[in-house]
Amino acid sequence: MKATTMKNVKRCAVAVAILLSLVGCSSEPKKTAETKPAETKPAFQPTFLTGREALQKMYISARAWTGDVKHFNLQSMATKDANGQDGKSGVWQCGFASPSRRGLKAFTWSGLKSDDAPEPGVGSRPEDTYNAANTSTQIFEMGFLKVDSDKALEEANKHGGDKILKKDPDTKVFYLADWNGRENKLTWHVLYGPDRDNPKLRVAVDATTGLFIKVER
Repeated sequence: MKATTMKNVKRCAVAVAILLSLVGCSSEPKKTAETKPAETKPAFQPTFLTGREALQKMYISARAWTGDVKHFNLQSMATKDANGQDGKSGVWQCGFASPSRRGLKAFTWSGLKSDDAPEPGVGSRPEDTYNAANTSTQIFEMGFLKVDSDKALEEANKHGGDKILKKDPDTKVFYLADWNGRENKLTWHVLYGPDRDNPKLRVAVDATTGLFIKVER
C-alpha cells in the first residue's frame, strides 16, 4: 500500500513539473517583428545647366510633340537662386517650331523648387501659329551651337562684363541665343544688369566660333 502511494506521489510530482514547464514556456513574451525605420527621401537638390545642356533636355520633349521640330530663341530666365555669373541658369526657355504643321511651342526646363520658378523638369505652353517670315522665330540647327553659354560669358567678360561684375558683384547675367538671318549665324547675347530688358551691357558672341562680335549696348 505504501509502495503504491509513493509511486502515485512520484507520478504527481512529475506531472506537476511537466505542467509548470509548459506554463513557463507559454508565459514567455512573444518576440515582435523588428520595425525598420521609415525610409526618407533625399532632400531636393537644385540643378543649374548651361544653355546647350538645357536645350538638349527640352529637345527630347519637343520631339515627342512633333518629329520635325527646330529650335529658336533659347534664353535663360531670372530667379532668386542664380545670378548667371557661371554661365548657367536654373531655368531655361526655348521656342520650337514645326514647319510641317505650321505650329510652335515654348518649352521650359527648370531645375529649381522655388516660388519664382516653374516646377522641376520640362514643361510647355499651348501650341501657337508659326510664321516662317517672322524674324523673331528664325529657326536654327543644333550644329551651329558649338559654343555654350559659359564660354560665351568668358568672351563677353573680356569686353566690359568683368568691369561691371567687379563694380557690382551682385549683377545678374542673362543669356539669349538666336539666329541672325542677315549674317547667317547663331549669336549669343550676354546681358548684364538687373533684368534682361534693361541691361547695363549687352555683348554679342558668335555661338559657333566663340569669337566676339560687338558690344550691342
